[in-house]
Amino acid sequence: MNEAPITDPVLLERFGSMHPDGMSIFLLGGGTLRGAFFHGTRFVNRLRAQHSLGLLETMVLGQAALAGALLIPTMKGRDRAIFRYDTRGPAAGFSVEADSTGFVRGYLFQNPIPLDSPPENWDLAPHFGEGTLSVIRFPEGAREPVTGTVEIRHRNIAKDLAEYFLVSEQTKTAFDSGIQFDREGRVVGAGALYLQVMPGADPDLVEAAERAFSAAPSLGGWFAEGGDREDIIYGLFRGMDPVVALERDIRFDCPCSKDKYAWHLGNLPRKEVEDLVANGDDPTVIYCHNCGSEYSFSRAELSAILAAKP
Repeated sequence: MNEAPITDPVLLERFGSMHPDGMSIFLLGGGTLRGAFFHGTRFVNRLRAQHSLGLLETMVLGQAALAGALLIPTMKGRDRAIFRYDTRGPAAGFSVEADSTGFVRGYLFQNPIPLDSPPENWDLAPHFGEGTLSVIRFPEGAREPVTGTVEIRHRNIAKDLAEYFLVSEQTKTAFDSGIQFDREGRVVGAGALYLQVMPGADPDLVEAAERAFSAAPSLGGWFAEGGDREDIIYGLFRGMDPVVALERDIRFDCPCSKDKYAWHLGNLPRKEVEDLVANGDDPTVIYCHNCGSEYSFSRAELSAILAAKP
């Protein structure tokens, strides 16, 4: 991935004074409930820079990517998953891919999102229409992916993802995410939290955890004000034997590179490469929709790729 620069001095100064990004995976009640708390302020700023997103677009893809990152603790081995939202509203939807190694990438189906007038608040429901939410899992070693799909009911990314887990994976799960902007439109705080009930959990513990989860502060605001992950985990869920089991580094990243695209160009039919050399732009620019990176190939480079073809 070609990293787009983040040059705003106010934002960079804030990064230097706040707690680092990262995900804490934790257990409650001896492991009968599991959860994860993700600080993703830099993460959301990275995806915003990569895709040159406006405010509304940052809110949509940011919340989608934060939620997608929370799928990582549900994976095993070298699994990966694609989280899709396909709607008939102005926002159209998104695709976010998460990998068990800790990277997340994704894109909006509409960027910019077409609007008749500026949004009055951060309720995203008016920008989504009827449609479906899908989670496509690629288990390590499996020949075919496993896909689960539910109808969009809430037009709320976190609530619809919870609905998916309940209906498609028969697991009671709660999700929450938040992004905080300052007055100039900078993302100054971002985070996400999930909690999942395991088989055999005590109903009283589940009820207490649900109340605590509902009482969580704005997660974007929490990190914008200098909060850390441990204070939420050990404070919000006090009395439920919270234990942080693992810390994870989660990043918005993409394995694309110029070499990989050169390989793909080399595998195109000869006539297509010849047409690029004879009639294409110089340079030919290839755009990675997953991360916004651009890779340029001069006519000379395309000729060399063509000469190397058998």
